[in-house]
Amino acid sequence: MSTRRVPVSQPLLGAEETNHVNNALAQGAISGFFGDYLPMFEQEFAAYCDCAHGVAVSSGTTALHLALATLSIGPGDEVLVASLTNMATFFAVLYQGAHPVPIDSEADTLNLDPSLLRAKITSKTKAILVVHLFGHPVDMDPVMEIAREHNLYVIEDCAEAHGALYKGRKVGGIGDIGCFSFYANKVITTGEGGMLTLNNAEWADRARNLKGLAFGDKNKFMHKDIGYNFRMTNLQAAIGHAQFGKIEQIIDAKRTIANAYRQRLGGRDDLQLPVEKPYARNVHWMYMVLVSGRNAGRRAEVMQALAQKGVESRENFLPYNMQEIFINRGWTSADECPVANDLGLRGFYLPSGPAISDDDIDYVCQSLIEALDQ
Repeated sequence: MSTRRVPVSQPLLGAEETNHVNNALAQGAISGFFGDYLPMFEQEFAAYCDCAHGVAVSSGTTALHLALATLSIGPGDEVLVASLTNMATFFAVLYQGAHPVPIDSEADTLNLDPSLLRAKITSKTKAILVVHLFGHPVDMDPVMEIAREHNLYVIEDCAEAHGALYKGRKVGGIGDIGCFSFYANKVITTGEGGMLTLNNAEWADRARNLKGLAFGDKNKFMHKDIGYNFRMTNLQAAIGHAQFGKIEQIIDAKRTIANAYRQRLGGRDDLQLPVEKPYARNVHWMYMVLVSGRNAGRRAEVMQALAQKGVESRENFLPYNMQEIFINRGWTSADECPVANDLGLRGFYLPSGPAISDDDIDYVCQSLIEALDQ
């Protein structure tokens, strides 16, 4: 076992984060109800996504949940969702009592395949929930065309895609509501936290009210609705404000890292690398690779060999239709999304924190090539 360690991800934190948090502490502005950093972070991040409104929340999962609640999606409604994703995307639909309908993947981008959407639409369908997986945007034009044709909402799960571009437009500002995560390993982080981005003022007001227990106006404790405690704290927003100042620096680093991996690992017929479609700027949240060809069934062995060298890696998500908790309820079947199944079983991601060194990238690639060639 090697004594060298290359973590799969580490946030880029510095003096700015410390200074802003200390400033918030000095002001006593530590909750989710007041403080200068909350509106500052909401406004700057929304503007970055070319949106009029940002609503900061406690996580990416609560962002998704709140988006669905804001749009009044609930029991009896169906939501079309990319099957290959973190299950938080599906959990949010289920929290609202709605029925998620899994959509299979594109083999190259790993994203939802828009050509499969029309066949899944019924009279109960209310929304399409796309996931910009691992930092590559979904092909949004056909998604938006289908949504408008059938009067459906479009929610973007941008948890892994801060700053990703689709035909020059930022994700999170293309559909009706964008949902972001600021978990510790995301492009920018607040430790835990999330954000809704949107242009509809009425929805923004509703989301703000619901996230804070739906307190009343004249009488605070005469509640307007069944609300949630989904607030981001001002302390978290202080970190977010500092992180936002580095967002393009981090994205540039992520793209440079991806290019370094591509140069060192490209051309192999036993390893599928991430793509970047002509319409996209891939921000490469994590550098996802897939064992292929003669190594297609050797993911566990390859990852174990990397671990022996001190190289941390993570498996791809398992799609909704492979999750026993849903199969056992009769909500899906294991063979419903075969492309997503294949991607879920072959994929894993390599260390790609924004501060990873060239030497560490060389070491990761050398270790991976040795594992593949065993």
